[in-house]
Amino acid sequence: MSFLRFLMFATVATMLTSLSTDSLAAEPGLYEMRVYYTNEGKLDALHARFRDHTMALFEKHGMTNVGYFVPTGDNPEQKLVYFLAYPDREARDAAWKAFLADPDWQAAYKASTAEGRLVKNVTQSFLETTDFSPADGLANKAAGDRVVQLRTYTATEGNLPSLDARFRDHTIDLFAKHGIENLIYWHRAASEPHADRMLVYLIGHASEEAAAESFAAFRKDPAWTAARKASEEKAGGSLTEKKNGVVAEFLKPTDYSPWK
Repeated sequence: MSFLRFLMFATVATMLTSLSTDSLAAEPGLYEMRVYYTNEGKLDALHARFRDHTMALFEKHGMTNVGYFVPTGDNPEQKLVYFLAYPDREARDAAWKAFLADPDWQAAYKASTAEGRLVKNVTQSFLETTDFSPADGLANKAAGDRVVQLRTYTATEGNLPSLDARFRDHTIDLFAKHGIENLIYWHRAASEPHADRMLVYLIGHASEEAAAESFAAFRKDPAWTAARKASEEKAGGSLTEKKNGVVAEFLKPTDYSPWK
């Protein structure tokens, strides 16, 4: 093969690799929500470890830092909620394996836990965006002092498609009408428990007070009451479970969160 021909193939390969990488970065195939419950008095130290070490090491190993949040108010549970993104589950597992084996991480972990472990419990769930999730929902990274609401819906048996349809055709537009910012909508990944019944999403508000006003107006909107009535009549009842069918929590971004 001539040098010119080799150069042509190399250039094309580089372009394809770049396009593939950019596409994956723009539309992650998998998100991970992780919740860290800290030991008493250790939340600030956990923030420092993420701010000074963990986030950069995540990026080093191919993970995308999406957002880091704590509950609003006094955060009595002392917890950190954060989201990472990956091309797929295989890439995620490889990234975590490399991260945990990194000497820089091991040194940071050792130094931060010299006076005791920071985290007492971790929960995680894997998420995939729905077909109605706004493509640019997380694009605005500097919107001042807004708060985020994490909402988790458990659909009644067999009714997740109907719940999706109601959001797709009615709810998200009515949210926007009443000042609620649609950020991102997920289903649990197929490998997760109750993946066929869970809708998880983030919405934004100027404040908790603004959220209360927006939801009050939303619930009174004739278009919403009609959409809810029609969807429940078609399904033969509520689309969400009566007990813990809708769980909501207000969160605020940390000072080091990429998405604010």
